[in-house]
Amino acid sequence: MKRALSAAIALLLLAAPGQAAEHEVRMLNYGKDGGMVFEPAFVLAEPGDTVTFVPGNSGHFVQSYAVPDGAKAWKSTVDERFSVLLEQEGFYLYVCPPHLMMSMLGAIQVGRAGNIEDVKSRAAKLRPKLVMKGERLDAALAQIVED
Repeated sequence: MKRALSAAIALLLLAAPGQAAEHEVRMLNYGKDGGMVFEPAFVLAEPGDTVTFVPGNSGHFVQSYAVPDGAKAWKSTVDERFSVLLEQEGFYLYVCPPHLMMSMLGAIQVGRAGNIEDVKSRAAKLRPKLVMKGERLDAALAQIVED
């Protein structure tokens, strides 16, 4: 009986890493919401999930703008696929620097968004840089799922 229980526990522990999800975000010149977008613009993830940014058109890259405490900031290379492993819970805000003025931005929530006030403070500093489609920032912040 002990062997069977030990084997079952071992199988559960081995299966746990396989539970992590893979999310794909495309970087596009033109999407459902108009020009210069990340699609989808919002991802709801869990700790351990991976988000891969895929260039659908040339000239894009992704850079974190606000990340939770303890999370590592990231910056990809132009026109390259880029993956980020999301281990820290919180709300992540990211941008495409060359197209920031066109509000090419997106958000990821990993688990509980405990850093909401920090993200909102950073977003207020970002707002003046958004020349077109500034409502995308509001839409990203509106996606926050609170407990």
